Parts: sequence; C-alpha cells; structure tokens
Amino acid sequence: MAGSFVRSNQMKMKRREMIARMGALSVGLTAPQLSKGERLASPYRVQKQKIETDILIVGGGTAGVVAAIQAGRAGAKTTLIESGSQLGGTTTTGGVSFPGIFHAWGKQIIGGIGWELVLEAVELNDDILPNFSIIPNNDTIRHWRHQVTVNKSLYALLAEEKCREAGVAIHYYETPTSIKQNKGKWTVETVGKGIANEISCNQIIDCSGNAAAASIAGFPLLREADTQPGSFIFRIGGYDFESLDLSQIPKEYHSRLRQNMLINEDVKVESSVNNFPPTVPYNYVYVPGADSSTAELHTKANIEGRASLLELIRTLRKFPGCEKLKLMDAQTETAVRETFRIDGLYKISHEDYVSGRVFDDSLSYSFYPIDLHRDGESIYQEFLKEDVVATIPLRALIPKGSQNFLVAGRCLSSDRLANSALRVQASCMGMGQAAAAAAVLAIKHKVTPAQVPLDELKALLKEHGGIVPEV
Repeated sequence: MAGSFVRSNQMKMKRREMIARMGALSVGLTAPQLSKGERLASPYRVQKQKIETDILIVGGGTAGVVAAIQAGRAGAKTTLIESGSQLGGTTTTGGVSFPGIFHAWGKQIIGGIGWELVLEAVELNDDILPNFSIIPNNDTIRHWRHQVTVNKSLYALLAEEKCREAGVAIHYYETPTSIKQNKGKWTVETVGKGIANEISCNQIIDCSGNAAAASIAGFPLLREADTQPGSFIFRIGGYDFESLDLSQIPKEYHSRLRQNMLINEDVKVESSVNNFPPTVPYNYVYVPGADSSTAELHTKANIEGRASLLELIRTLRKFPGCEKLKLMDAQTETAVRETFRIDGLYKISHEDYVSGRVFDDSLSYSFYPIDLHRDGESIYQEFLKEDVVATIPLRALIPKGSQNFLVAGRCLSSDRLANSALRVQASCMGMGQAAAAAAVLAIKHKVTPAQVPLDELKALLKEHGGIVPEV
C-alpha cells in the first residue's frame, strides 16, 4: 500500500511539472521574449553638446516665431530656444487668439511673415476676415473689431511648420543660464530636460518678452514699481444667456455671462457695420501683478489665475439658469502684459507714439490705443487721432552698450504708456521680422546691428513682405 501511495504521488508531481512546462511554453508563444525585455537602466545623465549657429533666438512667442522664420529664409543658420512646449506665445499658450492690429485707417500697415501666418490660419480654418475698409471710430466701431480671430492650435502647427521649412533648429524645454561675449561672438549655456548645451553664435535676438537674455548678458533693464494685471483666459458654456433672468443674478456677473455669446448671425455678415468674424467664446479673470520673469513668479501667476477661475465657476453655478454651467476650456498659462524692458539706444516715448513720429531708422508700424490695465479696476485708453500710426525704430531694439544683440517684442525700449500699445501681437511680429533682418545683414557686413546699411535693411524687409515706414 505504501509503495502504491508513493508511486501515485510521483505520478501527480510529474503531471504538475508537465502542466507547468506547457503553461510556460504557451506564455512564451503569446508574449515572446517577455521575460528578457528588462535591462539595467543607466543612471540619469545630462547630455552635453556644443552647437554652432549664426543667429540664436531666445523665446518662440509672437516675435520669436517671425524672427526665426525671417532669419532662416534669409539664409542664416538659425536656432530657436523655447522654454515651453509649443510656439506662438500669447496667441497660442496665452490664449489671446485674435492678433492685431494689422490695418489702420483703411490701409494695411503690418504685413510680412506675421500676416502670412495669420492668413494661412484663417484660410485653413474657413474663417473670415473683418471688413478692413470700415474705419473704426472708437465709438460705434471699436479698434478691436479689426483684430483677426485664429484657431490657436492651428496657428501653433503652422508656426512650427514654417520654422522647420526655413531650416530653423527648434529646441523646446530649453532656457539660457549664461550668456557671455568674447571677441564679438556669443557663448550661451542652456539647460533643458536631460541636456546642457553650449551654443556659439554671432547674433542674439531676445524675444523672451521679459528681456531674460538681455538680463543674463548683463544689460540694464527697466520696469515699473507695480505691474499690470495678467489675464487667465477661459471659455464657459452649458447655459442659454437669452433665457436667463438677469434680475436674479448680480449685475457684476452679467458681462461675464454675456461675453461668451459673441457668436450670432449678425456678426457673420461681412457687409454689416458691426462686422466682426465669428470667434470662440472668450472670457478671462484678471491676475493682479502677473509676472512671468522667473519660474517662481510665473508659477504664482498661474496658480492665482486658476484659483480665481475655480471660485468664479462655483459662484456662477449658484445662479438660476446657470446650474449646469460648464468650463469648456482654460489656458495652460496666464497671459502676462508687462515685466521688464531694455534700456535701449532710443526709448520710444508716449509722445512719439501718439504723434506717429517717423524716424530715419523706423522699420515697422504699430497701431493700437494706449492701453494700460489697472488691476481690474479700470483701463486707461488713449486712442490715436485720425491717420496717425506709430512707428518702431531699429535703435529701440538694441540695448545700450551692446554688440550683436537685439530684442523684439514687448521688452523693447519704450516708456510705460508707449509700451502698453506696442506690446500687442501684430506690432511684435513686425519687430521680430525687423530684428532678424538686421541680424542677418550685420553678419553679412561684419558689423553690429546698429551699423547695418538702412537702405539695404529696408529693402530686405520689403523683399519678405514687410511694410516699412517712409520718412
């Protein structure tokens, strides 16, 4: 009996071993090499490399995109570093997806690469343009009706495509930490995710919006004691504004709810005196003192914007008819209006701007009212008089004491009131193209940008579609 019991157990054990082997074989058939897929990972290492380029552009926002495309198309080896994940800046990441203003008093005053980008975004999205022949009088027709609504995601795609077609090397998630000059050439150290680059270049164009590269390079900066509020942009839905009983809702929220209702049949009629193309419903909360000049301050601005929006959503849902109100979309960043500006070879003054002064070295136009925001309490606006259009001289894009260094965008040299108008997107696009053209010619003639032949510079801009002020 004992022997048969032992034999029985041995047979059971053999059957179990056979079943186990068959199971292992079937797993191997369905998931080949599964057990051999792991490997010992190397410790995290920062990849270091040296890069040679003609022109380095810091910041891929409104001005930086246009500058990069212009430099590349003009034949310069161009590198663009951007700390975020996409191009377009205020237009895309900031959510101000209605760049303007390209027309003034019935005429186009800013063209070139920026306008090319905007037009393609409009056409590819089957949008319509405003009726530019209707001249805003800032009473029945406001200046903002000549802004052009674009699909911000599509704009980012087009900007990237055009940069790549121009041969621009794009570096996302990268920021400069050291900028030094030796014998006319710049050495820029940057850091990013798993990388530490040393970039050698002939010219730098700071399009960071905060004059970050200018600051790192040691050039003096200007700013105000306080900072204009930023805007955290969002869309809401899930309610019918026409059905709301506004007597049951505090008046301070009426414009919030109405602002999302811009799409209607009247605005779609191109011949209408109120012609304004259909746009994505748009709303924003102010972020007092919003500052994007450091990671810490930018984080603070974003957190405050999101917290304010969340509080607003909870409040609105308490009102009759808004119980199902929904947050449809919110930007990833607070759009910032103002931080640092360079102290340039020339500082554009408020009087220069509102009088439409034209300089010998004026390279592009700017048309927007003086527009100073005051922490959500009020906006100081000063509209340009009929037929007045401001201009931007090359000297305002060059820091004092610099060689082979330019800026473009809201950090140009200007006083606060002038800057409140110059900072808008179309104006920054014009600056970006002008700065890049100057950098290209500076390399060609082996001079610093302030010394490039102005006639040749203006001709290059016109060759690429730019509209250059005439003295």
